[in-house]
Amino acid sequence: MRHNTFRGGVHPAAMKELSCNKPITYHRAKGEMVFPLSQHIGKPAVPVVKKNDPVLAGQIIARADGFVSANIISSCSGKVAAIEPRLTSSGLMAPCIVIDNDGEYTMKEGIGVETDCAKLTSAQILEKIQAAGVVGLGGAGFPTHVKLMPKNPDDIDYIIANGAECEPYITCDDRLMQEQPGWVVGGLRVVLQLFPHARAVIAIENNKPQAIESMRKAIANEQRMEVMVLKTKFPQGGERNLVHAVTGRKMASTDLPANLGCIVDNVTTLAAIYHAVCLNEPLMEKGFTVTGDAVAEPGNFLVKIGTSFAEILEAAGGIKGDLKKLIIGGPMMGVAATDLNVPICKAYNALICLSEDPVELAEEQMTACIRCGRCTRVCPVGLTPQAMAVAAEKKDFARYEKIHGLDCLACGSCTYICPAKRPLTQLFKQTKQMILSRRKR
Repeated sequence: MRHNTFRGGVHPAAMKELSCNKPITYHRAKGEMVFPLSQHIGKPAVPVVKKNDPVLAGQIIARADGFVSANIISSCSGKVAAIEPRLTSSGLMAPCIVIDNDGEYTMKEGIGVETDCAKLTSAQILEKIQAAGVVGLGGAGFPTHVKLMPKNPDDIDYIIANGAECEPYITCDDRLMQEQPGWVVGGLRVVLQLFPHARAVIAIENNKPQAIESMRKAIANEQRMEVMVLKTKFPQGGERNLVHAVTGRKMASTDLPANLGCIVDNVTTLAAIYHAVCLNEPLMEKGFTVTGDAVAEPGNFLVKIGTSFAEILEAAGGIKGDLKKLIIGGPMMGVAATDLNVPICKAYNALICLSEDPVELAEEQMTACIRCGRCTRVCPVGLTPQAMAVAAEKKDFARYEKIHGLDCLACGSCTYICPAKRPLTQLFKQTKQMILSRRKR
């Protein structure tokens, strides 16, 4: 039974009108390009180039180190300037390959050569996706070739294309579905080759009518694909919530979608699969939104991975008026930024610039918990944030784990709805990190 939505969730102001009508603009980076070796879940990639080596666009510059890892591809041509620690969006230094971009974007031979994917075996398809360095581009960064290799492929009966884009402000997936629906459909065709018993469902929230219409037209002659319209609610795009909304199946915290017969991929990831398999183009660029009331010209871009946030903000006209807050990603699950001289990586999809700092405003209004229970009602996992907060503040980690605190998605719904303005999500993130760190030690 399908539900078109999930339990709990919140309805923050969408704020998508700032950029939803702005077509995707292709941006060619001008400055040096920086490629962190870890842009994915799993082990960091290992450099296969050294300082002063010439590099072509589309060339592997760092190779996956193990099964759960991903290749890093140069998105420009030029020369390796350094392999050294550089500042990343996490605020920490991390090993990176720095390329002196020559501005020519000379492509490695074979890039862009079309391939008839219908003639490829499953092993050849997976090999192409792995070689292209494709990972989950909705934010998770999980290596896609691993996700597409479940234990029992014949048990997969749903391929879910995640077009929910439920975070406020962000519109690059919406524009992709409007402007290039063929890329998404092409990626779905490839994935459906791997799973002969599956149907594809393109799941889109009902606040994106143009994207819904565009995708419906694109699949008019596809027998194994359909568009499903979901209610607009955050976090509709979370894997667990999406599987339930589309199929009615409930995922336990220990489950993977494949355990319930589902594969979930973001629409941008599917576009990358199409380019990798059908056009022999590795992952070098992705959709990106620059928006917020402090941006002069909010818009959507096709940006080269390795470009600095500072450069893409300049492409959006820079800052207007006062700037109080920078957020990488969405306002619900993104991270605050203090320095924009850091590279755009595979999993990043937005930069939001705000004239007011909502965290600062919340801190001024914060009171003790009033025990209203709203946080419990909106939690999409069915947790009790109020009890989790008590355990976390006391550092009673055993209690925190007993009440399933580690199942928290850090979606921010509890923090958003809390009338006492408690920083619940931040507290839960810190507690999870402390528990996992203790386990490692």
